[in-house]
Amino acid sequence: MMKKALALLLTGLLLATLAACGGSSAGSGGDRGGGGGSAAGNDVVRIGVFEPQSGDNGAGGKQEILGMQYANFETPTVVIGGKTYNVFLDIADNQSSNDKAPSAAQTLVSNGCSIVLGSYGSGVSIAASSTFGDAGIPVVGVTCTNPAVTQGNSHYFRICFLDPFQGPVLAHFAKEEYSAKKAYCLAKQGDDYSVGLCNYFMDAFGRDNCVYETFPDGTSDYSSYVANAKTAGADVFFSPVSTEAAALIIDQAATQGLTIPLLAGDTWDSNVILNAAEGKHVNICVTTFYQEGGNPTFDNGIKQWINGNSQAKANNGGDDKIAAVSAMGYDAYYVALEALKKAGSTDPAKVLEVLPGVTYNGVSGAIAFDNIGDAVRDVAYVKWCNPDTAEWEFIAQQGI
Repeated sequence: MMKKALALLLTGLLLATLAACGGSSAGSGGDRGGGGGSAAGNDVVRIGVFEPQSGDNGAGGKQEILGMQYANFETPTVVIGGKTYNVFLDIADNQSSNDKAPSAAQTLVSNGCSIVLGSYGSGVSIAASSTFGDAGIPVVGVTCTNPAVTQGNSHYFRICFLDPFQGPVLAHFAKEEYSAKKAYCLAKQGDDYSVGLCNYFMDAFGRDNCVYETFPDGTSDYSSYVANAKTAGADVFFSPVSTEAAALIIDQAATQGLTIPLLAGDTWDSNVILNAAEGKHVNICVTTFYQEGGNPTFDNGIKQWINGNSQAKANNGGDDKIAAVSAMGYDAYYVALEALKKAGSTDPAKVLEVLPGVTYNGVSGAIAFDNIGDAVRDVAYVKWCNPDTAEWEFIAQQGI
């Protein structure tokens, strides 16, 4: 059954209790990220931000939040049902942990959020899904690309492409760009994102031509995995893992003189990767959601905001390079505003009812949902890391 039909069943089952003023939320800091000019005396609508700010994916989560905070700075109010509301970003840290994700989600439920955005990381999104679903609160995933996020439920949507698309894009790119005949694939044990994306890559590349390994949680030494890739005679090294692990893999690749390309998905699109690769003889290509320069107005605005906000700059890794996840967080915020306006209510059940029909032209492209709640997207950006300049360089828009 289509999500819209399922969502209708939830209408009237939930009444949202919204605070009359924007106090800080438990564990969130509730920061507008630079001080939006919201009008005093307005009622408050809470948009939950379910993102990692610590753990393996903390760096990426902070950059995703930055896009939402900049959008909130730019547009701190919304008219809902003829009344102006201040928009309060209620931020809960899921700590990059599947075990801790449900409690972070429950915090947002208890705080009376009308809609939730997140998360960076498919595993935490899947782990917390039922918490949001049981409360009847709609969630818009930003960059959680595993198909299981939206499967079998009526409340989870997303604005990013999926791994069944991203994996084949990377496999075809490896064959077309590098004439690759054998691939070494490395994932983290138990991680829905990296394990899932490796499987989609191998299905498209040809499993008989892939060497697949996994590493356990807590791994800090990747020397044996890089050595195994060299021994296997692989033409590409594919490892769509966290930026924390990626930086260590890059160090080992440089130390061992690994000359084959390092390929990864959207998690590697970060200045953490650029900094790790700077000055090293490594060849890194990633697929991602946005290329800096795609929307100059957005680029200039968020850079100015980051440079004028010391906390934002720290959360962006100390510079003003634009991560694609920040652009996606920005778009997700405006999708949430469109849903609230369309609903004409802050009641989560009414927001959920209209969400399937919401469309928005964002900086990352046109956004619409299919009957599963997934984004209608068929293009990814491919970028190359220039180790001499520590900058991403656009290669191509790639489909399957």
